Amino acid sequence: MSPTPEQTRVWRPSRPVSVGLVISVLRRGGGDPTFQSDRGQGWWLGLPTPQGPVTLRLVQRSDDGEVSAWAWGPGADWALSQVPSLLGGDDDESGFVAHHPQVARAHRRYAAWHVPRSGLVLHALVPAVIEQKVTGQEAFGGYRTLVHRFGSRAPGPGEARRLWVAPDAATWAAVPSWEWLKASVDGARSGTAVRAAKSAGRLEECAAMSTTDARARLRAIPGIGVWTSSEVAQRALGDADAVSFGDYHVAKNITWALLGEARDDDVLAELLEPYRGHRYRVQRLLELDGQFRPRHGPRMSPRTHLPTRRG
Repeated sequence: MSPTPEQTRVWRPSRPVSVGLVISVLRRGGGDPTFQSDRGQGWWLGLPTPQGPVTLRLVQRSDDGEVSAWAWGPGADWALSQVPSLLGGDDDESGFVAHHPQVARAHRRYAAWHVPRSGLVLHALVPAVIEQKVTGQEAFGGYRTLVHRFGSRAPGPGEARRLWVAPDAATWAAVPSWEWLKASVDGARSGTAVRAAKSAGRLEECAAMSTTDARARLRAIPGIGVWTSSEVAQRALGDADAVSFGDYHVAKNITWALLGEARDDDVLAELLEPYRGHRYRVQRLLELDGQFRPRHGPRMSPRTHLPTRRG
């Protein structure tokens, strides 16, 4: 078999951009087989594009410098064309005003972070569904198991690096129920993932829709609620307003950071109202700045049924 040909492009952003900060949200846990950080020498991603699997390598020499991209596989052209959007090139910060000193500080410190837009809806949706109502440890382990079982090795040098590409829609839709259970994904979540995979054509159209219409279409799938649609919008749709309501930690962390006490979603919604249009921006900036409430006692154990995320 002949080697997969390499394709390249260079993107020169018009403002400071930190590749690592922007794409870090695409990583599903430290053991994500589709994402590798190359020890300061760039990042490798295995992506299931509309044109087929691709290995994408991104290298940046400085935060305000150019980004070099290499791609291998059937999806190379598509992935390279998407690089500016993936790295937040479409993110419009106009109208954003920091109403709290904590937010202003984080915005100054992480000015090179922008909301990514991968354009890959199902790629963001399936792991979000797997993460519903369980701990991150359990969710990341289940996703890793399923990618290894039903995904494919990333093309070109991605294969040599043991990089993987998540399954495409048809493969996700055909995963047997017992395989989901073996990966610790219960029937409610696997049913949602399969329904979404079977509607992948309509869901992928969300990338070309307004964020309001896109999230309404996502939520038309039984099992996809506010939290899950927000997780997709944050990664695939470039939605700067998609705050993670319904998360076990987010409301408590943000209210603690801004008010000094952990409160619920209702308080969070009121607190973030002046930021409407940029509410997720506030969430992510505070996360990057390490604004997490102090935790006491042991971490939540796997197999819990506490409502860590509502759907």
